[in-house]
Amino acid sequence: MRRWRGILFRVSVDGLIVLSSMMIAYWLRFEFRIPASISVTIWRALTLAVVIKIPILLIFRVYRFSWRNIGLGELSQTAMACASGTAVLATVELVFRDVQYWVTMPRSILGIDLAICLLAILGVRVSRRLLIHAFGKTRKLGKRTLVVGAGDAGSELIRALEMDDSYAVVGLLDDDPAKSGLSIRGVNVTGTLAELDREITRLKAVSVLIAMPSAPPHVIRETIELARSAGIQDVKIIPQLSELYAGIVTTSVLRDVCPEDVLRRDPVRVDTNGISSYIMGRTALVTGAAGSIGTELCRQLLKFGASRLVALDFNETGLFYLESDLNQRFPDRDVRVVVADVRDTEQIERILRNEKPYAVYHAAAYKHVPMMEAFPCEAVKTNIEGTRNVLRSSCRVDADAFVLISTDKAVSPTSVMGTSKRIAELMVRDQESTQTRCMTVRFGNVLGSRGSVLKTFQDQVEARQPITVTHPDMERFFMVTSEAVQLVLQASVIGQSGQVLVLDMGKPVRIVELAEDVIRFYGLEPNVDLPIVFSGIRPGEKLFEELMTAEEGSEATSHKQLSIARMERPTADWLTALSQLVMDARGGDDAAVMQLLRELVPQFQENM
Repeated sequence: MRRWRGILFRVSVDGLIVLSSMMIAYWLRFEFRIPASISVTIWRALTLAVVIKIPILLIFRVYRFSWRNIGLGELSQTAMACASGTAVLATVELVFRDVQYWVTMPRSILGIDLAICLLAILGVRVSRRLLIHAFGKTRKLGKRTLVVGAGDAGSELIRALEMDDSYAVVGLLDDDPAKSGLSIRGVNVTGTLAELDREITRLKAVSVLIAMPSAPPHVIRETIELARSAGIQDVKIIPQLSELYAGIVTTSVLRDVCPEDVLRRDPVRVDTNGISSYIMGRTALVTGAAGSIGTELCRQLLKFGASRLVALDFNETGLFYLESDLNQRFPDRDVRVVVADVRDTEQIERILRNEKPYAVYHAAAYKHVPMMEAFPCEAVKTNIEGTRNVLRSSCRVDADAFVLISTDKAVSPTSVMGTSKRIAELMVRDQESTQTRCMTVRFGNVLGSRGSVLKTFQDQVEARQPITVTHPDMERFFMVTSEAVQLVLQASVIGQSGQVLVLDMGKPVRIVELAEDVIRFYGLEPNVDLPIVFSGIRPGEKLFEELMTAEEGSEATSHKQLSIARMERPTADWLTALSQLVMDARGGDDAAVMQLLRELVPQFQENM
């Protein structure tokens, strides 16, 4: 009832404005001396204006806009509604001009009426914001805050903070000389990033918000170090553009800085329009949806316009939290979570036949190397048989694309996990389908994923425990999860059947240097405040990972950060041995499984 009372109040205000603007238009047109012949019938013109304009305002849904938070987009739509109302009024008047008893309006009245009505309706809507801006700055009671970044993100953040009493923005910092001395939404650009320490002291700031979602890592790192050296502990950040799922900046996207923010690579560039065109309005299915990669895939698919998402996983608790998160972020989308096991052939077949997804992203897999060394049969049943089930079912329902998420550990594998993923890649390479493009996307570690070494380091530093690194020379490829997933989606758009697309992961990172960076992130000194100890290489691990072998080589694609690894198709004998491998895994015969893994992947060199 409260909502409908608010709408009725706004409709009544607009009705008075429409009546008043038409009346004033007549007065101005006839210089405040309206002829008697017209004054007798003027009520018809006033009635007609209300009958036409108010419904058009309703059609344009202008009564859904909050006057307190109205922005340029909402004002533009309101202006279009006003212009459309006048256009319809002019058309009706022209069509019925010769009808008996019809009131004929001078054409100049329509122009005068449009100008007055437009200014009045827009003025009423912005008046509340103007009054709040002029007299209602109660936000000064919040934390005195400096915002670093005076671009679009900084401006949008200040706008969002105007309605939040937690922060009182007292200054902006930006290195762009063109912005020096400017005032953005009433907040002055007081200096550059290098002057952060001085401005914190001068403005008595107790909080720093970083609004630079596209800034390179070294700028983020420098900002955090400067803020903390000045004694500021409350440092929050707007995530990268790839993580802004709703596409807008609000106070809800602010989060505490974390090591990923200072360790991330330069931003990845993808063809967002191409991805949106591919998935917009279509159904996508993600296996392993409750995992780190699967969760991010779900968010990005909905961000790019998927109308329906099927999130499949065996982890019902993870699915519960995923469903809650997705419904909160994307309340207008059709999200269905499915508790299912990719190893259950009939169940997977039934689900895909019912859902008929346009694109299938297969992220379900066991990934912990030492664990799979101990349970090779489980690795085969999930990583190989599970992949085969989803792959074949995707082709049977004529999905446009099946995308296998693979790993750099599949290259010259030294572990059961890596070997199982290599076999999964070969299965996808062999799959023939006239309708479905079956492809693999291969990449290395992602920062901050569940089970990531980065998360382990964070937990150890926060507990003030020694940091454990397996070997001083160990290296790994790293990428931020959101960017890796965007490249996966890009690959699904441009990839062809049978291809293994490899992400450009940049230069490998030494794990010991990663540990040192995490320690410094918390304001500590490596091997002084916290020691780094070496625990030794675990079963199945390699010192150095690679994304493709020299034998595979690479071919360029239309995207500079995606290349194609050449892979031979498996033989008929190989496929026969694969069927036997699955049967032995179902029977729990670890010895037979290990023997067949060596035969199927001759490059498999066990590291004990």
